[in-house]
Amino acid sequence: MAESMLGLKRSHRCTEVTAASIGQKVTVMGWVQKSRNKGGIIFTDLRDRSGILQIIFEESDCGAEAFEKATKLRSEFVIAVVGRVEARLGETNQNLVTGAIEVRAESLRILSESETPPFPIEENSRTKEELRLKYRYLDLRRPDIQRNLILRSKIAILTRQFLAEEGFLEIETPTLIKSTPEGARDYLVPSRVHPGSFYALPQSPQLFKQLLMCSGYDRYFQLARCYRDEDLRADRQPEFTQIDMELSFVDVDDVLDVNERLIHKLFQELLGVDVPLPIPRMTWQEAMDRFGSDKPDLRFGMELVNVSDVVKDVDFIVFRSALENGGTVRGINAEGEGGRPRKKIDALVEYAKGYGAKGLAWLAIHEDGEIKSSFAKFMTPEQTDALVKAMDGKPGDLLLFAADQNKVVWDVLGALRLEIARQRGLLKKDDFRFLWVTEFPLLEYSEEQGRYVAMHHPFTMPMDEDWHLIDSDPGAVRAKAYDIVLNGTELGGGSVRIHQSDIQSKMFEVLGFTPEKAQEQFGFLLEAFRYGVPPHAGLAYGLDRVAMLMAGCDSIREVIAFPKVKDASCLMTEAPTPVDQKQLEELGIRVIEE
Repeated sequence: MAESMLGLKRSHRCTEVTAASIGQKVTVMGWVQKSRNKGGIIFTDLRDRSGILQIIFEESDCGAEAFEKATKLRSEFVIAVVGRVEARLGETNQNLVTGAIEVRAESLRILSESETPPFPIEENSRTKEELRLKYRYLDLRRPDIQRNLILRSKIAILTRQFLAEEGFLEIETPTLIKSTPEGARDYLVPSRVHPGSFYALPQSPQLFKQLLMCSGYDRYFQLARCYRDEDLRADRQPEFTQIDMELSFVDVDDVLDVNERLIHKLFQELLGVDVPLPIPRMTWQEAMDRFGSDKPDLRFGMELVNVSDVVKDVDFIVFRSALENGGTVRGINAEGEGGRPRKKIDALVEYAKGYGAKGLAWLAIHEDGEIKSSFAKFMTPEQTDALVKAMDGKPGDLLLFAADQNKVVWDVLGALRLEIARQRGLLKKDDFRFLWVTEFPLLEYSEEQGRYVAMHHPFTMPMDEDWHLIDSDPGAVRAKAYDIVLNGTELGGGSVRIHQSDIQSKMFEVLGFTPEKAQEQFGFLLEAFRYGVPPHAGLAYGLDRVAMLMAGCDSIREVIAFPKVKDASCLMTEAPTPVDQKQLEELGIRVIEE
């Protein structure tokens, strides 16, 4: 029978009881991790968010009634214990912070009983994620998940403190906004007061933070909730949190400087990791050429090598046709993989096909110097030697080549180097390699839409020296855009914004907006730009991704209290669900059944 807390007040969390507390009376409360009845003595592990504390029940100390209750304790019962702290009589438990002490109970209250949980509440659970997420309130009791959420909280608090000290103001922006056509799909919210009209949930506070700069607030930030109706991956959710900021009267270096110091503070204070400053910078073009990715993982080498000139005269149709069609031939050297069995090489070929490759050419150098290759018969010994030399190949190495248009080659080899690094255990979670990727293309051509689209968004400033190419070669115009990358994951991105109305109008024109369409979608921003706009720039991090990498997790679901799964549903609450017909009628909405 559950009892009341009346008259009791918790004096310590479990791990706040230390050796310095020996001899003191304490009141502790929490969940029973496990309880072991050894006849005349009961050992109970009490758990709260701080950790575990051992409680000893003996009838001579706590009385017959309390001891009888202690015999009934089961996992996840919620209890309150008053007792005296003692040095542990048995061997110290090195696995517990409280392993040198225990509490000898003088009284016990069972505040709540529990049914047997559907899975054990333990670290590094092997329970299927679907079951854990269905009972997320139980999963959240696991110590490793609690540590993750505590870390996330500390990241948020420390970020607020740092930015406040740097002169930023925390300002909230609306979450019911006007829908805009660029970027991912919006989540729409119907208006009851304006039948047939809809709000959108913000994909980011972009336009509002630019308006705040127009309003003279100089330095803004918020931990902003954002929503995108897009396909999900391990590092994406339909709703997520951004550390969002905007600064006036700045250029690229100013934004990067304040953010480098923020990153340094977070990693130093929360993980004890000293991030070397300044963080290295690499242009988008260099990142793609060297790593096949605009978010390169620098924890290992295996860089891409362009061998187009080396193989231009080779009589191998795959290489020749790629070069004749304006593509390239590039390779990576998987050092030490030359002895990989043919079956495992074929598995890499199939993996490459998943990223758009028609195939994968390979050349294995055995330890004795013998060369096995999928294309050696099309090459002279001299050509083979030249290719091996260009790739810095040595006995024991495996050389892998992709030949196609640049984008395909980058995608294939960029993914392959990561897969091989995964297989070889090169991706150490405590090795933090930061990088700024700069000078992104301003635009990219969308075959689907038959026009150029903004690589970041329509308000990104082009680089001054490239602007003259906007009509003749728009794809060659670089942007004053930058991403912060950690271990192959984009933590955040931003740009200097356009603050001149003529450049903004031209940008809309290049993106296929008529003046009327631009006015319809962004009229309020363009109107604001008529009244004095400071040069401004900003950046936004994915807080969930930052927490995921700092916690050493593989998925942002492990650092979000109540995440959704791949189809954007919540297994615990079963959202989304149908709603009452009356609600739909009030909103003027009719659901058409397929």
